Amino acid sequence: MTIATTELRPGYRIARLIKGGWQLAGGHGSIEQQAAIADMAAYVEAGLTTFDCADIYTGVEDLIGAFRRTLTPEARARVKVHTKFVPDLDVLARIDRAHVASIIERSCQRLGQDHIDLVQFHWWDYDLPRWLDTALWLRDLQTEGKIDLVGGTNFDTAHTAAMLDAGVKLATMQVQYSLLDNRPAGGMSDLCARHGMQLLCYGTVAGGFFSARWLGAMEPAEPLENRSLTKYKLIIDDAGGWEWFQALLRVLADIAARHGTSIGAIASRYVLDLAHVAAAIVGVRNRAHLADHVLLFDVALSPADRAAIAGVLAQRRDLDGDVYTLERDRAGRHGRIMKYNLGNS
Repeated sequence: MTIATTELRPGYRIARLIKGGWQLAGGHGSIEQQAAIADMAAYVEAGLTTFDCADIYTGVEDLIGAFRRTLTPEARARVKVHTKFVPDLDVLARIDRAHVASIIERSCQRLGQDHIDLVQFHWWDYDLPRWLDTALWLRDLQTEGKIDLVGGTNFDTAHTAAMLDAGVKLATMQVQYSLLDNRPAGGMSDLCARHGMQLLCYGTVAGGFFSARWLGAMEPAEPLENRSLTKYKLIIDDAGGWEWFQALLRVLADIAARHGTSIGAIASRYVLDLAHVAAAIVGVRNRAHLADHVLLFDVALSPADRAAIAGVLAQRRDLDGDVYTLERDRAGRHGRIMKYNLGNS
């Protein structure tokens, strides 16, 4: 089995499936450190050597740092860790270069690295204007060697273009991109084509909704089990509703059966085949889905598979706005469930 990889920049190679860390963060239940480290080791052994986390994922940078310390120098050199810089909403109006540098240094210490492989920058409120200054400060830290690559998280097309035009060489933009959410396909994809930026995509399995568990299931009612399901149920509602989603699951289940894999693997494979997508990020608590993740690289969707999926997607409603526009409306259905002050003040 060969795990597909790609270069974000010359010499910077990642696996095309990234193990996400959100499910290991505080608020998702207790985590047993040694078991989590063993799970990460299993991913690396399988060839899935790229990890995604964030400064605001409580405990996750420390956990990955503990894992890195168990690796041989050769194995450590193959592992790439992508973190995020997500300053609290309350700090945005007064953020300065010293604050940015201190958070990046804190991430280095937690991860046990002298520099960050990829820092993905997020900004909650465009009305607070220091977002471009902050991006430029990250570029300065890159020049100083504290950051290898700079990327973004959930910026829309216009603000991404402004950073690029200001000389911030964004290697990546992390976006929600899935069979449910096609927002990056327009302006953001065009921007990637012009600037050589690539997309790192979360939400490809919709927090677990793209699984056999939900095929034929009754529509879930609030409260759902966790924030991830709550978030993606809103996306399902907007994209077409539960009946439409069930039709999509049936098609994906048929395709998965033909390929000997899972619904989630087919959903992720679809996204990996989209233009300018470097990798999909799968948020998992343990190695339970590792075999499926590895087999994903054996799947090649046929013209008939794509036609079947397209038939259902023809009935999909486009989500409003650009990348992350819905989620930025703090009074709206999507924004109300977000947490904006998570400890980077």
